[in-house]
Amino acid sequence: MKIGWNIAAGLANSVWSAIIILATVPFFLRYLGVPAYGLIGFFTSLQALFSLLDAGLGPTINREVARGPSAADRAKTRDLLHSLAMIYGVGAVLIAGLVAAIAPWIGRHWLNASSIAVGDVIQAVGLMGLVIALRFPLSLYLGALMGAGRMATASGIEIVMVTAANLGAVAVLAWVSPTLQAFFLWQALIGGINLAIVRIAAWRALYAGDPARRPRFDLSGLQRIWRFSAGMGVTAVLGAIFLQSDKIILSRMVSLEALGRYTLAGIVARSLYVFVVPVFGAIYPRLTALHAAGDEAAIKQLYTLGARGLMAVIFPVSCFLGVFSTDLITIWTGSAPLARSVYAVVVLLLIGTSANAAMHFPYALQLAYGKSNMPVLINAVLLLAFAPLLVVLAGRYGIVGGAASWAVLNLLYLGFGTWFTHRKLLPGLGLRWIVGGVGAPLVAAAAIAGWGGWEANRLDLPILARLVIGGVLACAAMLAVVVSSPDMVRALRVLRGDDRVTSNHG
Repeated sequence: MKIGWNIAAGLANSVWSAIIILATVPFFLRYLGVPAYGLIGFFTSLQALFSLLDAGLGPTINREVARGPSAADRAKTRDLLHSLAMIYGVGAVLIAGLVAAIAPWIGRHWLNASSIAVGDVIQAVGLMGLVIALRFPLSLYLGALMGAGRMATASGIEIVMVTAANLGAVAVLAWVSPTLQAFFLWQALIGGINLAIVRIAAWRALYAGDPARRPRFDLSGLQRIWRFSAGMGVTAVLGAIFLQSDKIILSRMVSLEALGRYTLAGIVARSLYVFVVPVFGAIYPRLTALHAAGDEAAIKQLYTLGARGLMAVIFPVSCFLGVFSTDLITIWTGSAPLARSVYAVVVLLLIGTSANAAMHFPYALQLAYGKSNMPVLINAVLLLAFAPLLVVLAGRYGIVGGAASWAVLNLLYLGFGTWFTHRKLLPGLGLRWIVGGVGAPLVAAAAIAGWGGWEANRLDLPILARLVIGGVLACAAMLAVVVSSPDMVRALRVLRGDDRVTSNHG
């Protein structure tokens, strides 16, 4: 399994998707306006909430495919995928029907849509249900593709689809109809095409080199995975509460215009996942395979060196985006007042998202060991603190309070989650991991990209000149982590595809 190739493929997908999204947002704001863009932000949260019906089955099929490379195992996996697909089909129908049924109530009583006709909001919400239903089974087939090591295939499909979904939407708004209805109808069309293509690719991956026996419904397979899947499902529920409750609550408490600004700031912070998602997508199956092989030494190497390498990128980029967010958003949207109004929100969301990015490695470790109950317990404890904090801060400070709650939550997650994980898994490694894998890159980024960028931003220079200086400082911070970490050379060998690297960490 070539980890470096899979990460490169996933990174290409993430980077291209981010470029397309960033490039099209100004056009969406132009044709639809900030309030309507807030409704698109509500759609994103609604889609995430309905993804809870996945019940952890997407990550489960990923793990099952990664654990079973033999022909016999693949036959069982095909039966399992066929069985799960039937469940997903029922779920998709239920999603479309439920959203259509509650659309009038959402349009009239939940959203503060004073600047958009209620009828248009109701129609848009109903179409959201159709889009969500068509996208719902994607996680199942993408999980199968990634478990089979076909991240390049999955990434290629997603690159084409995200380009069609966003650039096509701009074309529809510009030349057909600048309305929310047209936007969501286009998303539904692309969602259906995407589902068909990914489904075909997943089945081809699972049939590669094996006899073409038709899959059958496998009740025993469902019974075998239910414990792990149930744990993943509960984790998804709690995770969705953390990830989306700020937007859902804010959609009730603030205007759609304020929600649109919050959504815009969220796009800047979520750009960090350009690096996180492909790394997690490659590391999780690899850790799973190493655990199945009983190779704990290799697990430790990949876990510690991989986290340090990821955070060597995440923290400098986060500092750069935070320090120069006003300039960047001004260039991006063409509106300096809009950029200034979301500065505090962007910084707070970046703090929380950076901490969340670090915890993807302990999370991957938990899943690789089959301990899906661990993230459930961690999220349950954090929820006790997060729920009242979110209500109080969002109620008092609006979108800034919502962003602050996200920052506090993930800082707690970093501390408590690391301690709890290493009580059971790789005991004795937790402190070394958080100091070397998280602390060292953070110090380098704060000193070079953060402080240095702040000083550069105060210089009387053109915007582009300041941004270039900030970018150079961010790259210098990344380089400083690599140079000061002797084991990073071995990490680079791992990324090139070597399955095993000799290290003193074992």
